[in-house]
Amino acid sequence: MNKPAKAPSILELYPEETRDAAALLKKAVPLMMRHDIPPNPVHYALWYTYSKGLEPELNRRLDKTVADFDSFPPETAAKLFRDYIINGELEEARAGQQQVIELVDDIEGNVSRNIVGSSNYQTSLEHGLAALQEPFIEDLPNVLNELQQSTQLMQDQQDKFLYRLKAAQQEIKSLRNQLERAHIAATLDSLTQVFNRNAFSRLLEQTLSNDHEGVVLVMLDIDHFKQFNDQYGHPLGDRVLQHVGQLLREFLPARAIAARYGGEEFCIILRDCVDNTAAYAYAEQLRVKIQSLRIKVRRTDEVLDSITASFGFALAEPGDTLETLLTRADDALYQAKRDGRNQVNPNLSETALSA
Repeated sequence: MNKPAKAPSILELYPEETRDAAALLKKAVPLMMRHDIPPNPVHYALWYTYSKGLEPELNRRLDKTVADFDSFPPETAAKLFRDYIINGELEEARAGQQQVIELVDDIEGNVSRNIVGSSNYQTSLEHGLAALQEPFIEDLPNVLNELQQSTQLMQDQQDKFLYRLKAAQQEIKSLRNQLERAHIAATLDSLTQVFNRNAFSRLLEQTLSNDHEGVVLVMLDIDHFKQFNDQYGHPLGDRVLQHVGQLLREFLPARAIAARYGGEEFCIILRDCVDNTAAYAYAEQLRVKIQSLRIKVRRTDEVLDSITASFGFALAEPGDTLETLLTRADDALYQAKRDGRNQVNPNLSETALSA
């Protein structure tokens, strides 16, 4: 019998490519504005998925909801989010929970049987000792045989229990590894081993909600990456991304966070950064390190090319949100590209200019 198709994971619902994501957001945001729907993560996810058109039933229910209500009820949004966006993750969590329950039940059963066996063994010992204290035992062989059988039974139960305990330990270890892999998959970009876009957005929002002081967002984009892929092929392009990811991990200041934002674009959240000068110095050092990378043929060690990257950064200001800080850093990045690439460009806001 054919197994039902597995629902896509929450990570698979969203494209990595920035252009694809931007195109879908351009469709989703006007729909939300048209129906006066508040811009929160749940609503973004629903209407983003609506714009992709891969969940016809979700689209039908969203259309019906906005037609039936003047507003978009929060409880309806939460239910649709559970049913269509994170349903796969909830199913996996429930399956893991059921495995733990069955494992605990199994251990409890083994312990219970062991307790009963110990009780029976104690009774047999008491009977045997009482018989041995009699002045004359007519049936001594049978008494000894019963004691021997009880001892063997107890030993067998102990062996079985130890076997199941070891098996349970292996199952627990396997479950722990599964949870760790799921956590890594949910936060890290599999190719570059830095944080993925979803984790980055969450961490930047948390950072800004705590304290904007000393927070800088650096964005970098590998120059002419599409041409590099076209000339040398995607496998070599992936190696470039891996090298840049490794460089970011190795050259990351304390409390800083690096992430792959999409495609060939990366973000770094700096903390405890005193001013534009310190942020510029860090970005410039990173730019030079990336420029020093050499792409070689593994078999011959022949140098094929070097790569460069353009940088933009923005200091967080009071009232900044994820969107506003991203916009200013992105504007600075694209100004660096317009000015000739392979350079660092700060976003000098009116606040910074007047300081």
